[in-house]
Amino acid sequence: MQETPIWLQGRDAVVAAAEPEDWRDEAPGYEKSHELMPRQRTHEFEPGSLEAVVESIVQVFEMEVSHKKDPATWVSMVTEHFRTNVNGGPWVTAADIAATGSYNILIGDSVFYRKDESFESSHEVFHQAFPGGFFWEVLEVLSPPPFVAFKWRHWGGFDGEYHGFAPHGETVEMFGMSVAKVDDDLRLLEVEHYYDPNAFLGQLTGGCPVAHTAHTPEGADTP
Repeated sequence: MQETPIWLQGRDAVVAAAEPEDWRDEAPGYEKSHELMPRQRTHEFEPGSLEAVVESIVQVFEMEVSHKKDPATWVSMVTEHFRTNVNGGPWVTAADIAATGSYNILIGDSVFYRKDESFESSHEVFHQAFPGGFFWEVLEVLSPPPFVAFKWRHWGGFDGEYHGFAPHGETVEMFGMSVAKVDDDLRLLEVEHYYDPNAFLGQLTGGCPVAHTAHTPEGADTP
């Protein structure tokens, strides 16, 4: 019997199979996801279903681009061919993601987001805003491989500060759709994302661009 490829075995299996030198800092842990996500998600899918497989692949992808420093070690994609864009914008490569950071690329140019975030600081911004975890789930898969269109939900409790804005303690959600092209082994070749980053970030800033730009990089209000 042929063994299931590592990228289809789930995020924990890919973490366990990685070498210590693959990580930017250290191997990530997903205790909060295992504990909290099952109670907070809105959809459940049978193991082995297309929905479950798509969700698992995206989880592996997100883990790798966030924590593995060298795209050559990213097993969720065909690295030399991979590209992605947001809302029909310019395509970026795996090397671009490794250098710039997935948050910076996925959010892009938004009045609610600082444009000078580094890879590291962009991740810290959202870890601080969502200390209880920032989770992601598939809602619906609309088409099968090789072009997989799917709807998704991203959510977390806004319990920490975001760029000087105090938390309100409520769950913040965003919804979107993605179209992924995969190869015969279900590795990612390209992904197009469609969602409104301002609708999401506006929930963290009270929806006021003027108020957001009135905060200094240190998070203090200007006179």
